[in-house]
Amino acid sequence: MEEISVETERRRGEAAEIERQFLRLQAERRGLERQWQLNLDFAAGRQYCRISGSGEIVETEKNYEWEQRRVFNHIAPIVDTRLSKLSRIRPALAVRAASAAEGDRAAAKLSSAILSAVWEDKDMESVISRATMWSEICGTAFYKVMWDPAGGRKVGLGADGGCVREGDVVIKALSPFGIYPYSLTEEELDRQRGLIHASVLPVGEIYSMYGIKLAGKPRGEFAFPAEAGISAGEDGGTEENFELVLERYELPTADCPEGRLSVAAGGELLFDGALPYVNGADGTRRYPFIKQISAPVPGAFFGASVVERLIPVQRAFNAVKNRKHEYLNRIAMGAVAVEDGSVDVEELAEDGLAPGKIIVYRQGSNPPEMLTLGSVPDEFWKEEECLLNEFIKISGVNELSERADSFAGVTSATGLQLILEQDDDRLNVAYQSLKSAIKALGRQILRLFGQFAAEGRLMRLDDGGGERRARFFRSSDIASDDVVLEADTDLNMTPAQRRTLIFELLDKGLLSDDAGRISAAVKKKILSMLGYPSLAEYPSQENLKGENDD
Repeated sequence: MEEISVETERRRGEAAEIERQFLRLQAERRGLERQWQLNLDFAAGRQYCRISGSGEIVETEKNYEWEQRRVFNHIAPIVDTRLSKLSRIRPALAVRAASAAEGDRAAAKLSSAILSAVWEDKDMESVISRATMWSEICGTAFYKVMWDPAGGRKVGLGADGGCVREGDVVIKALSPFGIYPYSLTEEELDRQRGLIHASVLPVGEIYSMYGIKLAGKPRGEFAFPAEAGISAGEDGGTEENFELVLERYELPTADCPEGRLSVAAGGELLFDGALPYVNGADGTRRYPFIKQISAPVPGAFFGASVVERLIPVQRAFNAVKNRKHEYLNRIAMGAVAVEDGSVDVEELAEDGLAPGKIIVYRQGSNPPEMLTLGSVPDEFWKEEECLLNEFIKISGVNELSERADSFAGVTSATGLQLILEQDDDRLNVAYQSLKSAIKALGRQILRLFGQFAAEGRLMRLDDGGGERRARFFRSSDIASDDVVLEADTDLNMTPAQRRTLIFELLDKGLLSDDAGRISAAVKKKILSMLGYPSLAEYPSQENLKGENDD
């Protein structure tokens, strides 16, 4: 019993150390978190708030009761436009063969088929879109690539009578709120000595994962808001209690060659062991995270957001528009000058100068008179136009449909194309980060299959002819993880530009074989890129004739 008590105290002491370390890291980056929350507020239209001297977000008060505080949100459409342009980056992943040998080419083809199947089954379009939304608003987003032993097909029964499954890869998009690196000045994720991933989970989910029952607390007692991207599980609407789960990851060292993962929650140490995934190059164990940024900041781990740069312009724009509307109200409603004691001021202030109103004023005094305020000063219009131009300069978003007057002198198609290309230049940094993240996702997926599919796995994979067939493979068959992007140089093209390029390739015969025919696989790929993948599923006339003959 004494040995058990000593071990229990050791585990609780380790859990307490993880919690203290988390609180220290949280305090170090509190300013960053407040800025991210402010970015979220401005993007959502809550634009009369600021970061106080104490580091908290507070709402600014009116200077006068009559002061207008409407919001003219230009940040939201700018973010929407940037997200729409970045949504073009959804390339198919391919794996490059290690050599021209038949075995290497077959392994590369198998790896490409696995990535294609995972991409479709896991709805990676939605995962990438969610991560890109966080990176554009907060500056940084993360992907977490894990292996779920309870996923995949059922393969048998365990000793306890439960189902045994083959396992499956799980990919989640995370906000920056849940990732706490050891160093805020180290730019690269793989160069961080360690980090903590914090999440709020239901106690039932914690028990199913680690086999330890925790009392938990109501969801509202945790400081992490649900909109901050901290997962509350699928049972967030029930009465179940929650607990803050801290996963501490540390890279391999000479003393700990396989790295270390320690998980703590509710004062208990849930897990303590080696990093679970062999997901690094040359069979090393690394973090299961991938970072994506909107714009890099020299000497900083977290990236910058265009929203942060637009906040001062948005504040100024709201102020100009509201002051202009107040001036217009004064002109329309009028301002009345009255002699002291000549009229009932309270009645006049309450009812105003309604049409047909009879004004009774004291005999011998001057009657009330309307003050002439003139027109809205030109400075309002000039400042508003300057601020609109500031939005364009800072964000890099310049929609032709909104600013067509700026290009009235451009009449050639080449000139307009150059303007469109220049409009996308400001997004190239975000493009490159997104492409790097997608390639890193592909590499980690293949390495997880290589680690956990040693005894074999059955998956429905593309057979190269446009159909998905069941195929059995082992981890030894995945011999290459050299992931590349198909048509990497054309990722920024619009759908119309991509269709035009496909038709040009068809006209020049570059997609046909020596006999001038287009194979079924190439045809399906062309129809998919044109937006009609279902047309490739119809059988050809030759196949129909063969079936009828049978």
